[in-house]
Amino acid sequence: MSTSTSTIASGERALYVDGDIHSGRRCFDSAYREAERSGDAPEMARAALGLGGLWVHEHRTAAEAAMVRLRQREALARVDPASPLALRLRVRLAAEADYRTGGYDQSLALLGKARDAGDPVALAEALSLAHHCVLGPEHGALRLELAAELIAEGSRTGRRSDLLMGLLWNTVDLFLVGDPHAERSLGELRGLLKGHDHLAVGFVLSAIDVMLSIRAGRFEEAEALAADCAERGTAAGDVDATGWYAVQLATIRWYQGRIGELAPALVELAGTPVLSAVDNSVYAGLAVAAATAGDRRLAESMLARLRGRDLAELPHSSSWLMSMYAIAEAAALLGDAVTAEQVYRLLLPYAGMPVIASLGAACYGSTWHTLGMAALTMGDVERAIGHLEAAVHDNLAFGHWPAVVLSRYRLAEAYALRHGSHDGRARHELARAERDADALGMTLPCASRQVAMARAGRQWRVELHGRGTLVDHSVGMGYLATLLANPGQEIPAAELAGNPHADPARQPVLDEEARRSYRRRLEQLDELPRSEAVEAERDWLLAELAAATGLGGRDRQFAGNDERARIAVGKAIRRAVDRIAAADRTIGDHLRATIHTGVRCSYGPG
Repeated sequence: MSTSTSTIASGERALYVDGDIHSGRRCFDSAYREAERSGDAPEMARAALGLGGLWVHEHRTAAEAAMVRLRQREALARVDPASPLALRLRVRLAAEADYRTGGYDQSLALLGKARDAGDPVALAEALSLAHHCVLGPEHGALRLELAAELIAEGSRTGRRSDLLMGLLWNTVDLFLVGDPHAERSLGELRGLLKGHDHLAVGFVLSAIDVMLSIRAGRFEEAEALAADCAERGTAAGDVDATGWYAVQLATIRWYQGRIGELAPALVELAGTPVLSAVDNSVYAGLAVAAATAGDRRLAESMLARLRGRDLAELPHSSSWLMSMYAIAEAAALLGDAVTAEQVYRLLLPYAGMPVIASLGAACYGSTWHTLGMAALTMGDVERAIGHLEAAVHDNLAFGHWPAVVLSRYRLAEAYALRHGSHDGRARHELARAERDADALGMTLPCASRQVAMARAGRQWRVELHGRGTLVDHSVGMGYLATLLANPGQEIPAAELAGNPHADPARQPVLDEEARRSYRRRLEQLDELPRSEAVEAERDWLLAELAAATGLGGRDRQFAGNDERARIAVGKAIRRAVDRIAAADRTIGDHLRATIHTGVRCSYGPG
């Protein structure tokens, strides 16, 4: 037996029996060099095939990938073109080419030839590699067919990995389509690994364990399991170990309300070669983290990168649904209705599917939630309500409790936007979401959906997480600004209308201190160079002083008791909200649902 033959045997045992990608790669590299020196074409082919590994796209750097492709092509040129080795090499090269472009046509075409050839090993490899190229959400039925055929072929090849890979693909496929019996298949696979571990398959199973812990809302346990999963992946030599750990940690932090903490780490990860060529989820996750952390420019940059010329051009890889989820959430945080509409249109055919990252690394619940968030951002509240009701139902069926909480919270928000915050359904869903969030250790994203107002001369700039409009000043706009600056606090209507310490029956509209402050500011403006902004502020101050002064320069009084204040302030605020709604319906709907008037007034964005 030649040196290369012995080394190849060691590599095949490591890869196909133990699932040790790292050890197998070392053996195949050494064996290829030896076979090339001796001119042994069949051994070159076996070694080149082994270098491809178990999965597609295992070599992520350009240099490594080019080297392996070159060796596979050289080996293919030297072996009998009608041999099983040649067919296996063509299958591998086609799958690698398909995966890099997000396609699958070549792989499926060669799968047909492998079926006709009658070689069990060639067919098993063709089935597994083709399966890896059809991980988009539209191919669920096809994947299950390929997995079932691979399980059958696994009994013919005599290679342990073929049967395990068939059962693994079947398990993953059931989770990806939301099949309620997916965990039964998972249990069968666990049983086969009890006596003899398989590092590569075991790594994926450990990732699914992380996903299930997150679904159960056991965040501390999930984080510990994620660290263990990363160690298992590194030990197996799986290049996805780093990327999957990042996805798992980001999922945990998302539900904990701490995703903004990961922005620096995601920036670093986005520039590393360990990510798949068709994986865009890190850019999408970074957009959410940056928007949450207040870095609007970085968030908008990531969304622009993802959109490219057309968001529809993103390949339908195993991370596509997760990318759409994150893009929708980032668009909501930024008030980007255009991007939200694009996500909605692209995602609608896959409504109801679970948003699962890769082969089960993490889960974000039902796509109905993503569609609901997109509809909210688009301002279509009625449609959002229907989608979020479906999301609550599906997430309950998945047993994904953090996703249930988040969908209930957004559903409560949608009910409140359409029917008012005192709506029974809105209050019921919000109470349940808050109670369950507290039990799970989740922080609900209420702060991200508050309206802010800033004075701009004789107008107000009104913003809601990225949306913005200008509205002329009025007394009611001033009242609104006070409420928005004090979210959750009740302020007496009489206090809004004037000085809370004066006689409630005779309150000055402006007290003496305020008048002195306005006059000092007028003097300062007179010393400044004339400009549009200076003139606008000067005109406003003069108008306020005139409005506060009666005949003979006497203070103008707010006559009446608390009831009169309630009526006057309420009318002024409602007129202001109507003017805002005329300029931006979404902001107006939000304010109608969250501003409360009466003897005491408040703004309750939660």
